[in-house]
Amino acid sequence: MDTLTILLLADGMAIAKAGAVIGAGIAALGAGVGIGRIGGSALESIARQPEAKGDIVSNMILAAALVEGVALGAVALGFIVGL
Repeated sequence: MDTLTILLLADGMAIAKAGAVIGAGIAALGAGVGIGRIGGSALESIARQPEAKGDIVSNMILAAALVEGVALGAVALGFIVGL
């Protein structure tokens, strides 16, 4: 039995829980990609303009923290709904 068949045979609440957990996983993947792009762009910026390293690093940390906070909220909400 594949996953789609199991979900179709299950009741509506099981489908909602599965969707919530899948959404939490997608939020975590999106945050990982976003933070990776922030770090990569910051490294490129520092390589182009080394004298602005302090400003770039502080802005990078702020942006990464904001992305991580939103992702943590999305993952928590997905798991709360999934319970």
